Amino acid sequence: MAIDPKTTREHIVSLYGHISGVKKNLKHVHEDVEKLGGKIDKIYWVLLAAAGSAALFALGILFN
Repeated sequence: MAIDPKTTREHIVSLYGHISGVKKNLKHVHEDVEKLGGKIDKIYWVLLAAAGSAALFALGILFN
């Protein structure tokens, strides 16, 4: 059961607690995004290598 803030000061203190909690959660989200960025880079290089090998294969067929 939550206590309802009665004054403006109590509302501000209550909101500050929520905001500081959000800031703590954002740090965790930032770390997850950084990890995801590394995975996306790996997928990018795999797709780039596949496209490059397909292009070389097509050039080899054209020049033979």
